[in-house]
Amino acid sequence: MQQIKSVNDFVIRFANTNGTGSASANNLFAKTIFRMGIPVSPKNVFPSNIQGLPTWYEVRVNDKGYVGRRGGIDIMVAVNPQSIAQDIKVVDPGGYFVFDNTKPLDLRLHRDDINTLGIPLTDISRREYTDPRQRQLFKNVIYIGALSALLDIEFDVLKGLVHDQFKGKEKLIAPNIHALELGFQYAQENFDCPLGIRVERRDMVDDHILMEGNAALGLGAIYGGASVAAWYPITPSTSVVEQFEKYAKRLRIDPGSGKCNYAIVQAEDELSAIGMVVGASWNGARSFTATSGPGVSLMNEFLGLAYFAEVPTVLFDIQRAGPSTGMPTRSQQSDLLLAAYASHGDTKQVLMFPSTPKECFEMGAASFDLADRLQTPVIVMSDLDLGMNEHFSEPLDWDDSVTYDRGKVFSEQELEEMAERYGRYLDIDGDGICYRTYPGTHPTKGSFFTRGSSRDEYAKYTESSEEYVINMKRLLVKWETAKEYVPKPVIRPASKATKDGMIYFGTTTASAEEALDILSDKGVAIDALRVRGFPFNSGVEEFIAQHDRVFIVEQNRDGQLRTMLINECEINPQKLKPLLCYDGLPVTARWIVDAVLSSDGNNKNTGKVIPLSKEVKV
Repeated sequence: MQQIKSVNDFVIRFANTNGTGSASANNLFAKTIFRMGIPVSPKNVFPSNIQGLPTWYEVRVNDKGYVGRRGGIDIMVAVNPQSIAQDIKVVDPGGYFVFDNTKPLDLRLHRDDINTLGIPLTDISRREYTDPRQRQLFKNVIYIGALSALLDIEFDVLKGLVHDQFKGKEKLIAPNIHALELGFQYAQENFDCPLGIRVERRDMVDDHILMEGNAALGLGAIYGGASVAAWYPITPSTSVVEQFEKYAKRLRIDPGSGKCNYAIVQAEDELSAIGMVVGASWNGARSFTATSGPGVSLMNEFLGLAYFAEVPTVLFDIQRAGPSTGMPTRSQQSDLLLAAYASHGDTKQVLMFPSTPKECFEMGAASFDLADRLQTPVIVMSDLDLGMNEHFSEPLDWDDSVTYDRGKVFSEQELEEMAERYGRYLDIDGDGICYRTYPGTHPTKGSFFTRGSSRDEYAKYTESSEEYVINMKRLLVKWETAKEYVPKPVIRPASKATKDGMIYFGTTTASAEEALDILSDKGVAIDALRVRGFPFNSGVEEFIAQHDRVFIVEQNRDGQLRTMLINECEINPQKLKPLLCYDGLPVTARWIVDAVLSSDGNNKNTGKVIPLSKEVKV
């Protein structure tokens, strides 16, 4: 029978039941590969209920550094009878199907083109353990031990991770190692080990780390000077504030008094949370909130106030699949239009698009400077995939000489020396950004009334059409100024001249860049640009102008980034070809390749959405 054969290049998926403790065992597998010096990228696909439904954990192993989803499954470890019928279908021909054969496999599911390996996990657990919970938990560890033999994983590395994981709980170390040995011994005695797919120690990790984007955002907020977080729990953003609190307890404690130099408030709802952030920011504290699409919907009114009253406000949006409740534990890039034009009337909000935990950290920190500098809301657009999965990332760096940029703020001395009347909304420098003051800066000068209603340049209420238009035009001048400060796009030129381009952002990046390499090997040259900020600066417009057609890769149904490009840059819609994947799972490199190749050379295919390939379905 055909067998897939590879070294350090495969995709393995674990099919489990939610609430059975499988995640920690599967994570043990991924981290073991990582400690062997091989880049990995684990992705946890879990249901929105607490317990009982199917869950999957997919690990990409690739020593060339491709860490996005590739597409296709080389090894399936099926432990959940509920999903076994669909799990066996998605294994690539020549791949391996490892399952619990305590009960025989239904003959109707048998495939002649894959290699089936049965391990009686339930029987082994029953024989070794009497406690039902232990049987459930250690069954997961047993199949990790079996994989150690099947894939030639260094068993000592596994044991070392178990020691690290249960440090301080030493009584759990020996039982877990015993469970690993049970699986290892069974595989050695019953199969030809290793399989055609195996791992081999490398030195490809260097100083890279495995980190969740939400943890990086929480730490970035600390380094960005945030001292106030107001939030309401919602998947998948909750861990942002939890991580911020963890780091604040270490880094925001006054060494002299021992008192906390931070405040974290769990509000009664998202509307209250953003209101607290706007209030704290108005007072001069660097503050933020974290939420997802449903929360951003509720926050629109306060985002409009912060935009019009020009109050620095930082929001971390960890996107999930909508609309409405949608799929709370699935990932999408579908909040772009909601965030970019949040609130009624003519509003435009500044967005940042990180693609790795390192960028989450950097943009999380920089968002506070940007909000202060522009005196406007800044929304960092992450998503569930980036936020809640561990990613292979460059290490986080920080320059200790960095000082915070608080923007245009008059000090007490400057106000004292001012002969002319202070005007909160006077554009002195011509860049659309006015000078503000913190409350209580001066006993008599620099005060103004903050309002969400129309006002003149001195913050005085007015319904004058002329004054209103002056103010709205100035906000557009500030929008143009913002183009100089948002993160610049990253250009990835093709190896030869081409009139085809591709634009992507956020978590489409890793798969898109692998797809570009695959296409290049097939003789298809495509220049690429990664968008990192909104408003789009001139580099984005120039890139599009230089190409006859540009593929826009995004994970939503309606081509929201494409809509923004057409709206903001006045691009001919026929030039921008949407490649849209919105099944709630991270897009794969294979899907992008198929989508590009399905477009004909005459530019007549307007980027129609190809059907989702089987490998991107769970």
